Amino acid sequence: MKSEVNLIFMGTPEFALPSLKALLEENYQLKAVVTQPDRPRGRGGKIKVSPVKGEALKHGLKVLQPTSLDSNFSARLKSLKPDIIVVVAYGKILPPDILKIPPSGCINVHASLLPRYRGAAPVHRAIMNGEEITGVTTMYMEEGMDTGDIILQEETKIDDNDTVGTLHDRLAEKGSKLLVKTLELVIEGKAPSRSQEEEKASYAPPLKREEELIDWEKSAAEIFNKIRGMNPWPGAYTFWKNKRLKIWSSRIVDQEGLYNPGEIVKVDQEGILVGTGKGALLITDVQVSGGRRMRAGEFIRGKDIGAGEVLEGR
Repeated sequence: MKSEVNLIFMGTPEFALPSLKALLEENYQLKAVVTQPDRPRGRGGKIKVSPVKGEALKHGLKVLQPTSLDSNFSARLKSLKPDIIVVVAYGKILPPDILKIPPSGCINVHASLLPRYRGAAPVHRAIMNGEEITGVTTMYMEEGMDTGDIILQEETKIDDNDTVGTLHDRLAEKGSKLLVKTLELVIEGKAPSRSQEEEKASYAPPLKREEELIDWEKSAAEIFNKIRGMNPWPGAYTFWKNKRLKIWSSRIVDQEGLYNPGEIVKVDQEGILVGTGKGALLITDVQVSGGRRMRAGEFIRGKDIGAGEVLEGR
């Protein structure tokens, strides 16, 4: 029966890969894969295909990369006669013309427990805000940003040792499994549908470059969450002797003590202990501009760095 269901898959980054692979394993009829246009990436500006495009080409799937979701593209999708359009981190809001195409609807996998953390950066924001629980949601898409009726949800705990990287991968896998369950229910005509509670809605806007800079006036807990919420991308940083110093991991040593924000309290093989607006944070993994990532204990060897110096946020 699954092989008789025509799907169009829309996705772009790594997060979408487990869902695409799951659909292939379940033998759904993928009429096309829609992904963002190839773009220059990295320092060399080399043109690279999206992770989703790379996977689709391995399986000989039709790949569409529109620069605009206009009426011409909408007509092209309609000609493929999809029963369902599946969207996982595609990167653009779908216009009404496309939302109306599939008779069984457009279904989205979103990396939060909606209506919380609607928007582009739900995984980063959940960790940066110190959340202890998040999850994945499948929903019917409508014109608003992540406002459609909820089909299924699944929770996951956020541990103190989670980074945006580990949580991203876990949610991507959970999302793929939830998508398979969702599609089975939709096809059987048994899928639940409940409207979102607008009064509980919150948003996860894209990260801004200025947010990567650590503000040492914040508490140790807030800075700890920022660091792991930006690991491995884009990375939180400070300045040491006018050099950009990325901080990849840390540990809260004191949550209540009073210190001079940004001042180095102690340096040893454990790391670099820094005062904050409330409490102290032990920096354990760093990367100076132009260098490699390393343990802080290794970084300090042979360097003139010690107590009393101030790490700057500017």
